[in-house]
Amino acid sequence: MMNWNRGGVALVAAALLSASAWAGEGPAGHSHGHDHGDGHGESFSAGEPGNPKKSAKIVQVTMGESDGKMLFVPARVEIRKGEQIKFVLRNNGELDHEFVLADAADNLKHAEVMQKNPGMAHEDANSRWLAPKKTSEMVWKFTKAGEFEYACLIPGHREAGMVGMIFVK
Repeated sequence: MMNWNRGGVALVAAALLSASAWAGEGPAGHSHGHDHGDGHGESFSAGEPGNPKKSAKIVQVTMGESDGKMLFVPARVEIRKGEQIKFVLRNNGELDHEFVLADAADNLKHAEVMQKNPGMAHEDANSRWLAPKKTSEMVWKFTKAGEFEYACLIPGHREAGMVGMIFVK
């Protein structure tokens, strides 16, 4: 039988190791590259992290659950190419949710990784994890035209309707 003290230490060590792993690149196939301090070098399908010192259009996005569905409000946003957006995020729900900004293909790949690692909590430049009743912000510059999405990739949440569309023209 395992000594509780050793088991407790092992559990804490495992939690700290997994948290520090997600603070870095993450597992193979999950990396977004490195920022070399000049704001360049990271590669994201929906543009690039914005500059919080520059002006930005504010888009408020609320997440939560309602009538057995999970949702973002608004579920659709239109943006001009080159525009910098400050997403003001609020989780009004009773569950943890996340906001992951990418194209649909990247989010679906990411969702598969999360399905295999259900306790995975992380924050990349293009994502925020919010506990219930918490808020966060993300500044993003849309450098490419096209259709992108923000989704909650916690297993089961996207499937319950938690996806929003961004149209960049």
